[in-house]
Amino acid sequence: MQARLARQQAMNDSRRALMLDAARSVFERLGIEGASIREIAKQAGYTPGAIYSYFENKEAIYGALLAESLERLNAVVDAAGLDAASPADLLEAKAGAWFGFYAANPRDLDLGFYLVQGMQPRGLTAELNYQLNDRLHDALRPCEMALQAMGLNAEDALRENTSLFAHGVGLLLMQHTGRIRMFGQDATMLFDAYVIGLVERLQRAAPRA
Repeated sequence: MQARLARQQAMNDSRRALMLDAARSVFERLGIEGASIREIAKQAGYTPGAIYSYFENKEAIYGALLAESLERLNAVVDAAGLDAASPADLLEAKAGAWFGFYAANPRDLDLGFYLVQGMQPRGLTAELNYQLNDRLHDALRPCEMALQAMGLNAEDALRENTSLFAHGVGLLLMQHTGRIRMFGQDATMLFDAYVIGLVERLQRAAPRA
């Protein structure tokens, strides 16, 4: 009995994964608004009814894809900087982790910023969008905490972390679109230089003992 249930669960998980893979392909081609359950089902080789047995609508599928992406992002960030000797080292490790994740996985960048859709979260409910944004912030919060450990108050740490994220995303978009090549620059090197510059600026501003 237990073995049969385990096989059934494995089959369900496999079908769900196949549906999500198909949906990712459809969203990349058509965006959230252009996609449909029928098109996703066709891509996956299932009937629309089979898709509905797993997901309520196409927005739920997009949310599941993005949620899975954010879990992988958080796992990468959580694993970074475990041996950091100082808040500055921790900041560099955590920032490098989220930047490196999106640099290595441009499709996840597309998902996270709705770039399949023109950079707006159309089609997602306000509640789902809030939940997903909150999970993204979970991946960025360690940098904010490291900034506070370096002496910034909560407000200044949030401002610096926002600037750090904005700078990194801008570089990622330039890399993703190939625009970085027109400057003959490397996005990762530029991001690392920004983080190092931020650390040095904060260390210079820190009160002397």
